[in-house]
Amino acid sequence: MNSESGLVFGAHMSDGVKDKKKPYTVLALKYRPQTFADLVGQEHICRALTNALASGRVAHAFLFTGARGVGKTSSARIMAKALNCEQGPSTEPCNVCSACHEITDGISVDVLEIDGASNTGVDDVRELRDTIRYLPARGRYKIVIIDEVHMLSTNAFNALLKTLEEPPSHVKFIFATTEPHKLPITILSRCQRYDFKRIPLKKIVAQLEHIVREEKISVTETALTMVARKGDGSMRDSLSTLDQVLAFCGENVLDEDVTSLLGVVDRGLLLETSGSIFAHDAAGVLDAVRRVDAFGYNMRQFCQELIEQFRLLAILKAVKQPGELIDLADAELALLKEQVSPLTLDDLQRQISLLIKAEGEMSQSSFPRLVLEMALIRAATMAPVIPIGDLLERLKNLERVIRSGEAVAGPATRLEREAVTPSRPTPSAPVAAPRSFPTASSPSSPPSPSPSSAARSSSENSGDSWSGYVLYVKEKKARLGAFLEHGHPIGISPTKVEVGFPADSFYYSSLSEPDALATLTSLAREHFGGAPELKLVKLTDSGANLPPTVHEKKKLHSRESLKQAEEELKKHPLVAAAVEIFGGKLELERSKDGL
Repeated sequence: MNSESGLVFGAHMSDGVKDKKKPYTVLALKYRPQTFADLVGQEHICRALTNALASGRVAHAFLFTGARGVGKTSSARIMAKALNCEQGPSTEPCNVCSACHEITDGISVDVLEIDGASNTGVDDVRELRDTIRYLPARGRYKIVIIDEVHMLSTNAFNALLKTLEEPPSHVKFIFATTEPHKLPITILSRCQRYDFKRIPLKKIVAQLEHIVREEKISVTETALTMVARKGDGSMRDSLSTLDQVLAFCGENVLDEDVTSLLGVVDRGLLLETSGSIFAHDAAGVLDAVRRVDAFGYNMRQFCQELIEQFRLLAILKAVKQPGELIDLADAELALLKEQVSPLTLDDLQRQISLLIKAEGEMSQSSFPRLVLEMALIRAATMAPVIPIGDLLERLKNLERVIRSGEAVAGPATRLEREAVTPSRPTPSAPVAAPRSFPTASSPSSPPSPSPSSAARSSSENSGDSWSGYVLYVKEKKARLGAFLEHGHPIGISPTKVEVGFPADSFYYSSLSEPDALATLTSLAREHFGGAPELKLVKLTDSGANLPPTVHEKKKLHSRESLKQAEEELKKHPLVAAAVEIFGGKLELERSKDGL
């Protein structure tokens, strides 16, 4: 072990002596892809270009588009080497022959690399056009690579059009740009376009792991993930960031050093903050903001990264198999899945809305910390939402209970149920026997309610009562039942059902129509049995001496229920304490009808 260590140490020393004699090569250049197989995250481009080379269907002009640092210029060089390789044309350059070496070193006379930002004029394009007329010096093709081609002027593009459409057979054009929308459509129509994608985080991390192993540097996966995330899908940016980290930390890279150098928010702090929000821990979120301020992080940047974290949580909650929707390392993904499992999507969406609003306000506020603290407190103390389906189900149940007359058990309920007392059949009476109501011969002195009537079910109460008939009609014909609620029951017998309305009543005129009257008669026969005829009677007075209508009984029941609720509210200890603390008095607001 000692001898091996000594050999490694000696090798490092000799390398160090050599390194002093030649300049340092940055990682982005040292590990630049030299074959299509070396390209990371662009498999679709590699397949298309290698198939074109294998089949001999190589176009005269290519357009490579995509974000910075994803391999556009590297692919152009690899394509040039594959075309001019002494062993080719082949799907992969050999990188051994002199042609490949010259192109790699950028000294090949047959490969012209032009910076579109520096050569924007029409004179530059005319000079290029004159140059490509001549045959290549030693290779098969003259290859023109124009980087940032969108920077050319309009006149330069126009000068290039004819040559680009019908170039000499020995010329190939390869254009690269990050902004293809700035190119004239006449240029786009003359090129084969290849769109380079942003490189996924996992693939960048894997490539960085390979590089640090080659460089014999100790770096954790967490640190490499932070570096890759800083690169934002660009391999070149990620390698430049890794160079910066290695210059700062040396050969032993610590996570804390990377966090401090890059100024990024620690993922552990983000997880703790979101966990405090989900645990309704206001003190925890305030402590997280304090730590952000102590570390010197930018408050707005922290809010933005927290928004991104909640976005990932929402995706994990909404999609069982997120796949490429989430760009995270496996360890971070496992932690987020564990945190999101007990949450609801509605709550996550509300919390995201709060954070997005706070981020917008922070850009214009002189107190960004205060804005962030208030937003996090609101997110931590936010009451959970009740699903709309549950609310609708509760409303349906409440409506069903009100219709059946069982909303509140008490004196008001008994009054509503027994305003017209039915003559119930005895338990031994046949079930199929016709049902009937006694006529209201003495409406001024209604019969007293029986003690057992409050315990009856709604079906028993509606079977032999006027209220039951009205409820039956309302279930069958809601419009007719609503009108019938305003009628006073005068008399109900096996042959006739009389109901009274004021002479000028809208309900009387509506129910007097032949179709409506026939329907009510038919429903009366179905409900009561036998063959009663329904008769509408015009009342000379308001019907004050007749039994109350179903509508009046409902209003009476509601008022009694409200009165009872008011009494209970006044006696509640919290209400009494509030009145005593604030030195006021309790006032309940009523609607116009007193309900």
